[in-house]
This record gives sequence, C-alpha cells and structure tokens, in this order.
Amino acid sequence: MTLSLSLDVALSGLSATADQTSVVSRNIANAGVAGASRKIANIVTAQGGGVRIVSITRVSNAALFANVLGATSDASAQKALVSALDQLDTTNGDPENDVSPAAFVQKLADALQQYAAAPHDTIRARSAVAAAGNLADALNRATQTVQQVRQQADAGMADSATRLNTLLSQFETLNNRIVEGTRAGADVTDYLDQRDQLLAGISEEVGIRAVSRDNNDMAIYTDSGVTLFDVRARGVTFERTQFFDAGTVGNAVYADGVPITGNSGTMTTASGRLAGLAAIRDSLTTAYQSQLDEIARTLVTAFAESDQSATPSLPDVPGLFTYPGAPAIPASATVSVGLAGTIRVNPSVDPDQGGDAALLRDGGISGNPAYVYNTTGAAGYSDRLNELIAGFSVQYSYDPAAQGAPSGTLADFASSSVAWLQEARKSAQEEADYKDTLLERSSEALSKETGVNLDEEMTNLLELERSYQASAKLISTIDGMFNVLLAAVVPGR
Repeated sequence: MTLSLSLDVALSGLSATADQTSVVSRNIANAGVAGASRKIANIVTAQGGGVRIVSITRVSNAALFANVLGATSDASAQKALVSALDQLDTTNGDPENDVSPAAFVQKLADALQQYAAAPHDTIRARSAVAAAGNLADALNRATQTVQQVRQQADAGMADSATRLNTLLSQFETLNNRIVEGTRAGADVTDYLDQRDQLLAGISEEVGIRAVSRDNNDMAIYTDSGVTLFDVRARGVTFERTQFFDAGTVGNAVYADGVPITGNSGTMTTASGRLAGLAAIRDSLTTAYQSQLDEIARTLVTAFAESDQSATPSLPDVPGLFTYPGAPAIPASATVSVGLAGTIRVNPSVDPDQGGDAALLRDGGISGNPAYVYNTTGAAGYSDRLNELIAGFSVQYSYDPAAQGAPSGTLADFASSSVAWLQEARKSAQEEADYKDTLLERSSEALSKETGVNLDEEMTNLLELERSYQASAKLISTIDGMFNVLLAAVVPGR
C-alpha cells in the first residue's frame, strides 16, 4: 500500500468517525423524547480499503409498535367509557344522600304508609304528593343527564372525525416525503419517527392496522378493514346531531364512504375513542334510559285508577302519575321511550299546582266521577291508600331491552338499575386500569428496544474517540514517513 493510499484510508476513517459522532449526538439529543428512535450509521469498506457511511437507519420493532398502537386504541376507548359512566353515576349520587330514583321510590312508599295511618291528615297528604313529585323530578333529571351524555358523546365523535382528517392529511404529506427520500437515498429516519407519532395519534381515535410497503411506503386500515390511507388520505365524515332526546338516533361516522360506527354498520371499528363514544351514545346510555323509562312506566301503571262503577266498563287511566300519552296506560313489559323524561305528578292532585292532595286518598284524580274510590267522602277512608301501598309488593314484568331485572317489584327493578350502573362503572374502571397498564408496559418494551440509552451512547462516543485517535495517529505516522522520504529525495531538506 502506498503512502498516498494509506493517507486516503486514514482520512476516510476520520470522516466516517465525524459522521458517526454526529449520529450519536442526535441520539443523545433525542434521549427522553417520546417517539424518538435510536439511529445507526451503517459503515462499509470502500474501494482501496477506506470506509464510508452508506446509510443511516433507525432501530425499529414492527411487532412491538403494533402492540402499542392496539393498546393505545383500547385505552382511549375505555377512558371515554369511564368518563361517561362517571357522569351517569351522578343520577344516583352518594348512597348516603338517597337521591337516586330507587331511593325516591322507597321514600314515596314510606310517605304513603304514613298517610294511610292518618288519612285525615292534610300535612301527610301533601307530603305523599311531594314525595311523588320528587320521584318524578329525579326521573326527569336523570333523563336530562343521560341525553346530555349522549350529546357530549356525539360532539366528541365530531371532534374525533375532525382530528382524524387532520392527522391523515399530515400523514399523507409526511409519507410522500419518506417515499421520495427513500428513493433518493436520503436520511428519512426522523420523518419515520414523526410518522409513527402520527400513527399513535390516529390510533387514539380509531383502531388501526398499518401495512408497510416498498420504499418505506405505508397504508392504513381501520381494525375492521376500512381504508383510511392508501397513497392518499381518505375522508372521514360525520354529521353531528345538535339535540338529543330519548328517541334520537345519532348518525354514523363514515371512512372512505363506509360506516365505521353505528348499529347498522357491518364494518364498525372495535377500538379507539370513536368506538368508545359510539358505544356510549348508542348502547350504554340507551340501556340506562330504558331502565329509567321502565321505572316511570311501572309508576304510571301502579298508580292508575280503575272504574269503580257497579258495572265497570271504562279502561284504567293514569292517577297520581301522568304523562303526555294519557289517558292511555303504557303497554306492559314494553319500554315507553322517553317516558322518564315526561312523567309528572297529575296537577289535579298537586297542591302546588292548585290541586287537591286528598284525591290521592279518595280517587277521581282524572276528574271522572266513575274513578272515585271514596264515594262517601269519609275523612278516615284508607282503602285506596292501602291498595297503593300493596302495589309496591306487586311483581311486574320488564322489557329485557332495559337490561335490568326481568321481573320483580318496582323497588327491586329500581335497585337493579342502580346495581347495573355501579357494576358497569366498576367493570369499566377495572378494564381501564388494565388497558392503561398494558399501554404503559407496551410503551416501555418498545422504548427499551428502539429508544435511546444514554449509557450506551456515551460508550459509543468513547469508542469513536479511540477510533479518531487511531486515525489521527496513522495520519501523524504517514506524515513522518513523508518527511523522511522527502528528506531522502530532496537534499538539504
């Protein structure tokens, strides 16, 4: 090997060391930065024995990253469910405060017991009617809360759709840069890190599956197989519903023209914030609303008045509790959608509305004399009150769609509704804790595999320092040999 060639080899070593040092410095600067991966300078032997950096790559693990994306989607969906259930739980409040519909059912039963013990007492009559009013108000407020939660979920779905479109647009721009840079042989590792961050953001909103292709190109599909990105970003569309009542059916979210949420969709997403919000709006809240409606329906039925004529022929009519569908009595064991939001105490028996509380004892709340029980007007008459009290022990059948107890007393069903909500809330919180832990562990595993380790990078720096010193020593030796050679061929040098 000639001295010139040896010098070239030494200089290439210095150049490669400088480039490697630059890469290590980048790694150190990115230590602790979320999503940053460790970069590696790949060195090959050049013609003549020198070295050069042929490419810069990053450490990656597709399987671990896919686990992180899946865990992110699951945790995001579960977080939405927990938040909604916490809001629904406000309809029951603290058990010690007795503000749940089930507690007000018991309070009404107690008030009727006291009134039946002294049917002439106008104070107890007013207290019984007030207890009925409190129960109706509790059902009204609970319905309002349920519909507010549904509306918030719908608004959240609109926000998710908007964010998805923004992220997919950014992904398209970045993906194009990566493909072009890869084809040109440029360093695209930082772009790849940024693209992974966008994928993590997308996975928060919807469960996804990312497919890698040639030239670092990538396509994205929902976990149900709907295309979100393939060469270009596909549109995510959603029409928000501005107002919700118990009968409102929210719109589906569409990706690439295919519904990915909604009960009618065949390719609905299984995870991500969108899936959680859709479950809240379309399933969780509607089931709880159905339970409230069944409580209201049973109240109308239990307190209905019947024809007291010698030859009864008139149908039963609402008594203490009424609703916009009166005078019809709701069908048995069938949810009357939204009834809990419209049930109220009949004005004719409510003193606060100009009514007579004694009608609760005497009957005829509907205004028709045929439904009067206390035909003599006796102040000590308690038969009707005892009949109403006995109604709290009657076994009723309930619509299975409400997901409460299939049969039982009114108090039993109201209690089962509280238990259903508490169990759903507990299960959701436990699942959320598990999903969060899984995400944390998956992220840690990925970071250990692909992230920057400062100790390792400092060790690399020491090795590069030694390499630099070796190249510098070689150059110094070659310089000395050149001087000896020149002195031999150039007299007097």
